[in-house]
Amino acid sequence: MPENILIAIAWPYANAEIHVGNITGSHLPGDIVARYHRLKGNKVLMVSGTDSHGTPVVIAADKAGRPVEEVYKEFHDGFLEVFQGWGITYDLFTTTHTENHFKVSQTIFLALQKNGFLFKQLSKQWYSPSGKKFLPDRYVEGTCYICAFEGARSDQCDNCGNVLEPDKLINPRAKTGYGALELRETEHFYLDLSKLEPDVKKFLKERAEHMRDTVLGESLGKIEAEGLKPRPITRDLDWGIPVPIDEKGWETKKLYVWFEAVIGYLSAAVEWGQLSAEKESWREWWTNPKAKQFHFIGKDNIFFHTSLWPAELMGVGSAFMEIFTGEEIPLTLPYDVPANQFMNLEKQKISGSRNWAVWGRDALTRYDADALRYYLTANMPEAKDSDWDWAEFVARNNNELVATWGNLANRVLSFCYKHWDGHVPDVDETTLRPADLDLIATIENGFDTVGTELEAVRLRSSLGEAMKLATAVNVYLDVNAPWTAIKTDKKAAALTVFTALKAIDSLKVMFSPFLPFTSEKLNTFFGNEAPLFGEQYVEEIKDSLGIHHGLKYRGVKGTQWKPSELKPGAKLNQPAPLFKKLEESVVEEERARLGR
Repeated sequence: MPENILIAIAWPYANAEIHVGNITGSHLPGDIVARYHRLKGNKVLMVSGTDSHGTPVVIAADKAGRPVEEVYKEFHDGFLEVFQGWGITYDLFTTTHTENHFKVSQTIFLALQKNGFLFKQLSKQWYSPSGKKFLPDRYVEGTCYICAFEGARSDQCDNCGNVLEPDKLINPRAKTGYGALELRETEHFYLDLSKLEPDVKKFLKERAEHMRDTVLGESLGKIEAEGLKPRPITRDLDWGIPVPIDEKGWETKKLYVWFEAVIGYLSAAVEWGQLSAEKESWREWWTNPKAKQFHFIGKDNIFFHTSLWPAELMGVGSAFMEIFTGEEIPLTLPYDVPANQFMNLEKQKISGSRNWAVWGRDALTRYDADALRYYLTANMPEAKDSDWDWAEFVARNNNELVATWGNLANRVLSFCYKHWDGHVPDVDETTLRPADLDLIATIENGFDTVGTELEAVRLRSSLGEAMKLATAVNVYLDVNAPWTAIKTDKKAAALTVFTALKAIDSLKVMFSPFLPFTSEKLNTFFGNEAPLFGEQYVEEIKDSLGIHHGLKYRGVKGTQWKPSELKPGAKLNQPAPLFKKLEESVVEEERARLGR
């Protein structure tokens, strides 16, 4: 039976362009896993969107002197361009500034309130007398009272990762003007996480068999050390989702972005359903206890996704669906959170402000998407931080992608196309030799070995397994040398070429989640009319909050994660090289661009 697989990917803030660290951290691994499950015939829904609210977006607009809505839309459209170029196949990439997201988020709030997990409490927050307003947490920075990091936000320190109490911040200051600050009391709603702590711990321990050690260690470690404490879910803000209560004083407050942004995984699925013919189809991933939800994020968001988000869902229980649809059904909890660590650049932390980054859009102007996807997957920071090194990028492209896989496919197809008049050799398969059968069996077993690693979201390993198989085909060709045999024994050469073609036809499927563009090209060289994957397109979506553009995906039905069914005598199309060899000069050229 096909499984329901939800691929939920971290929502990028609308305040900075996408760089390779973001891509390899969450978007690319999510896409690889989504493509694999689509090939298997599973029902996949892959969603994310632009995080349009929160202080970073407001700060970006303030610095630019432009309306927040105008700035977020500009970044959002840029994200769509990047993801299309990189082949990140979202079924829907939307935004948090939609009527649908407002409704879903407010319903989550009401469900938690109904179930007794919310309470009001006065707290102290930094206030600007000159600006006559409370300042959101990211507007205020100072010295962390735990690790002494000087650039800590008032709610969280990015250096030590601890959640902070604003009134304990040392030497607080506003990031953009607003003069001297003072602490003032303000009332907010709090989510009583302490009541949900036992359920969260149980949830994590139940997933210990398939969650990464780095994820479990951080999540359970923090809970054991600090416990889950009540946390505010509203803030004094001008931009964001209104708090859904009709009381004086609350009209100037909004839902806190940490609380509402993660709800986007649910609201995006609902929006996707509403935009399709079957409007309630989102339930197949959100009210089906057998559905598997994967949340792809970076390590800075582990605690939110493994502890706070599951706590929200557990606290909601059946009340969300009762309010939203009138049915008492609980929502599905995450199955796995395969969070990646960070990618650095030339042994330094990626920094947008210093232009120490490889930008997603810019990289596509000089390199093919599959070459970039290959390097990011082979170098993915799954267990520890990794480093983008331009010399390694060129070496891996030339020595692995081009030499091992690209040349294999091109030389066999070109040789066959020339010597068998554009057709697969018309051999009698019953005459295949032991070496031929051994290679075919090895490649066919690869669907299990590569697939097992993909199932477990060990993507570096799965790509490595596929490349080992390509190497095995190269070794087979070195031994049997059809380019020599054709001069004296064309029948033997035909058996070798047929076997190699069959292997390459299978390998193109195994490589396709990682290298979709060249795999589709290779698919057409084999004469196939049906594509491996579907197509991406941008659709204009309008609701009461205005118009936004959504990145959508039209899929291909059928099960294609299976060995080649290539037939003797089948017609081929004219082949061409799949990849480009890079000059060594690229290394210094790219390093010279950094920091400028």
